[in-house]
Amino acid sequence: MNKYDISEAVRYIGVNDYDIDLFESQYEVPEGMAYNSYVIFDEKIAVMDTADRRKTAEWLDNLEKTLDGKKPDYVVISHMEPDHTGSLMALIEKYPDIIPVGNAKTFQLMGQFFEIGDLAGRAVTVKEGDTLSLGSHTLKFIFAPMVHWPEVMFSYEESEKLLFSADAFGKFGTLDAKDDDGWACEARRYYFNIVGKYGMQVQNVLKKLAGTEVKAILPLHGPALTENLEYYLGIYNTWSSYQPEDKGVLVAYASIHGNTRQAAEELGEMLTKKGAPKVVVSDLAREDIAEVIEDAFRYDKMILMAPSYDAGVFPIMEEFLCHLRDKAYQNRKVAMVENGSWAPSAARVMKTYVEKFKNVELVGETVTIRSSLKPDTREALEKLADAVINA
Repeated sequence: MNKYDISEAVRYIGVNDYDIDLFESQYEVPEGMAYNSYVIFDEKIAVMDTADRRKTAEWLDNLEKTLDGKKPDYVVISHMEPDHTGSLMALIEKYPDIIPVGNAKTFQLMGQFFEIGDLAGRAVTVKEGDTLSLGSHTLKFIFAPMVHWPEVMFSYEESEKLLFSADAFGKFGTLDAKDDDGWACEARRYYFNIVGKYGMQVQNVLKKLAGTEVKAILPLHGPALTENLEYYLGIYNTWSSYQPEDKGVLVAYASIHGNTRQAAEELGEMLTKKGAPKVVVSDLAREDIAEVIEDAFRYDKMILMAPSYDAGVFPIMEEFLCHLRDKAYQNRKVAMVENGSWAPSAARVMKTYVEKFKNVELVGETVTIRSSLKPDTREALEKLADAVINA
């Protein structure tokens, strides 16, 4: 057994990807990614998902060594996204008698990604609540549509009480990555940027799991969760219901020549001095925007600060607002600061986005800076800081 095995019967065969630069070609992953996969040994042997094609050779090697001459009977496909099915056809070519297990949407997508021939004809197509007996181990299938693809399903192994949770409860980073900030930091960034739009669907599957005894959660990315499961289930409930996780203020700014940056930094200092429990000041143009989105959802208040640009708003701010819109930002309090040398327009554009966010309250008077900070605009920032603190 290796240290990532769950039990004598449930063995880990996943791989770490240390070389990937951008996950899904957009998210920075300085600590790499893990593609998790397991084998369940019983009278019948089931492979639980595969791995990205970047790691097919290594994954197949792990599988062969773990099987030790045995042949797998089934491959259970939790999620058809290529980072988990990239090695599926290589598996089927190596073990041509293996039986794929999925739902109707699984096989629809499989036919779109691969030339599967008569594969679907011998597949096991399951429905919500169906079970698959492997002997003393039984898998029960719990559909989780749009968490975050339509075919996603969880598998609950009844004897060991294991929840194979697809992408839910996953995080960025390899299994041996340094985790100085704890599980939640990279799990939060992963959740809100990838799954965040689908809070209602996450809520639905959490309700399905209510009352189910779970001893371990096994996501497709990140570590197996084996202790304090109430914490993980609770934080997923908070995230998926779009409630703030912590009290604090995110100051998200864009700046062309540094004047708006100066205002943002001074406003951050004002908020701290006035007793804000946490203040994060983020430069949208230079920081990982996925991390700024993470903080926008983490804290209960946000201040948007941007210069006017082409009679609108500086582009990176609009990009940020589009991300928030697409990820269903809601249930927060927001204030705004604009900068404009001759025809300030940034606040008007930012407001068109904010007003469409669900249950988001605009607080304080919008501050307009004319090119650079002056005594009157510093006073206005002080008043805005008071309004945000007291909101």
